[in-house]
Amino acid sequence: MRNPYFIICCVFLLFSCKENKKETHQLPTVEPLSVIQLFDNPSEEKSQLPRLFSNGNALYFSWVTRKDSTDHLHFSVLKDSTWTLPSEITSGKDWFTNWADFPAIAENKGTVLTNILQKSANGTYTYDIKLNLYDETLKQIQGEQDFFLHDDGTKSEHGFVSMQPYNDGLFQVAWLDGRNTSAAHDSETHESAGAMTLRTAQVSYNGTIANRVELDNRVCDCCNTAMAITNKGPVVVYRDRSDDDIRDISITRLIDSIWTKPETIHKDNWKIAGCPVNGPAVDALDDHLAVAWFTAKNDKPKVHVIFSEDNGETFDIPIRVDTNESLGRVDLVMLSKESAAIVWMELLEDETLIQLIKVNSNGSRGEVMTVSKTDSSRASGFPQLEKVGDTLFLAWAMLKEGGSSIKTAKVAIAQL
Repeated sequence: MRNPYFIICCVFLLFSCKENKKETHQLPTVEPLSVIQLFDNPSEEKSQLPRLFSNGNALYFSWVTRKDSTDHLHFSVLKDSTWTLPSEITSGKDWFTNWADFPAIAENKGTVLTNILQKSANGTYTYDIKLNLYDETLKQIQGEQDFFLHDDGTKSEHGFVSMQPYNDGLFQVAWLDGRNTSAAHDSETHESAGAMTLRTAQVSYNGTIANRVELDNRVCDCCNTAMAITNKGPVVVYRDRSDDDIRDISITRLIDSIWTKPETIHKDNWKIAGCPVNGPAVDALDDHLAVAWFTAKNDKPKVHVIFSEDNGETFDIPIRVDTNESLGRVDLVMLSKESAAIVWMELLEDETLIQLIKVNSNGSRGEVMTVSKTDSSRASGFPQLEKVGDTLFLAWAMLKEGGSSIKTAKVAIAQL
């Protein structure tokens, strides 16, 4: 029987290009049923794979829509309750995008960075990371379209991208890189003969890529990476992999221009033969850091959050946040130096719920809020969470007959 934690299902999504004439439109707000208020977003029907990014003043929202066998990557920006009309970044028929490995988005001083995954060969897991820089003022791609992030040229797996703005005009980017693996993967376990690596690089506003570095030479094959910027520099958290298949969460930090040796944030000692497809989330506020993650040692699934007061050098005791049988798929934002909001998915009897909670570093917590009912299948993806001002914003895929749609909601932090 297949282990449900490490089966990964590949969904092919492709992309195309088009520009809108108007710049903004106002969308009506749905009447709230609770403190969590649903509101409309500019994505169309048959859209999926939402991703949120906040620069503190505005909310960036990207998604993928399929039309006539072509998939299109769009983004829009929410400013003062108004969405800009969607801008299309790219499109095509040869992209690899699935429920767990999907486009990321970040913004730095009017330049938007996104990524897509392009098939490089006929193998299921042979694809490259392509980047696009978009100028918000000019409403157009900046420089070369669909340029490579990595430079190895191998027909192997490259994906699970995380990105953050870093310094003026720069983005720090991390990804999983399979250049050391063989071309043959096991379709049951997503395993390969060689080891997956974790790598990072810096991307400038003009498309120059510098400081490509290998951060870890053996990591879990298909769990998402996560990144945050502390007041000392970037940190990357990810699911590591020991020689005997312990797959706990590790962190590496850029300190004085040198990446630190990876360290485990907490020893769950979860030994699993294949990838659980369930990576961590991280956020930082000055020198404080919070990480949320899923673990299932002894087939007991849990979601934990852990805090650090020294840029991720050391961590406190983990705090469990789930209340029922967890599916993980976490996201997290810091609300203050001592608190964070965490979103995850869990099962309650015959229902799958997206849950939200506020947790303090001293262990106290607010009430668990149900954001929405959802589907437990892989196609329901990963719920997204971001903060703008005093409000949290969420996005998730809602499955229905004939496809999926994307729902968005907000909640005032004061009501957590």
